[in-house]
Amino acid sequence: MIFTVAIDGPAAAGKGTISRGVAARFGFAHLDTGLLYRAVGVKGGDPILAAKSLTSEDLARADLRSLHAGQAASKVAAMPEVRAALKDFQRLFARREGGAVLDGRDIGTVICPQAEVKLFVTASAEIRARRRWLELGGEGAGAIYADVLAQVRERDDRDMNRADAPLRPAADAVLLDTSALSSDAAVAQAVALVAARLGRADL
Repeated sequence: MIFTVAIDGPAAAGKGTISRGVAARFGFAHLDTGLLYRAVGVKGGDPILAAKSLTSEDLARADLRSLHAGQAASKVAAMPEVRAALKDFQRLFARREGGAVLDGRDIGTVICPQAEVKLFVTASAEIRARRRWLELGGEGAGAIYADVLAQVRERDDRDMNRADAPLRPAADAVLLDTSALSSDAAVAQAVALVAARLGRADL
């Protein structure tokens, strides 16, 4: 069975948690496409060459979840040549046998416009910044909430206004606002949507 779930949204909206939950529930393969761009961003050197030569070791780096990596990813993701270099890999993954869940920023609009399910996960900038701030350890780790909020808003602006594949919901995507939802509740809503599209009433 080939079945693609495309999950898009801004940083810290919860799309990664939702994607992993959906993939685990249905036994689908999962790809966090943001990791591809983070790996390119932190690899350094020519971003286009980095995108064309990514290795499994690059994707296993321990620093890919850092704020620095996220900012670097947003910058290289604005380069059409980088996006083109990574597009085929993502599309092949999406249409693999057994089902696939991909999360990113242009999955439903560019990478997999024919995906069977499209979700756009969002939350307020303040909520997303607080989540990221807590991930960084909050005040105890020296993280400053105002700085994190400023970085979230800066990244949103860059991602939404880039010329190539800007962050936006696909016309037929289902919007899921997680601002007031627990992670379990958000995953449950996504699972219910996928189950309905699959015609399964047992989930």
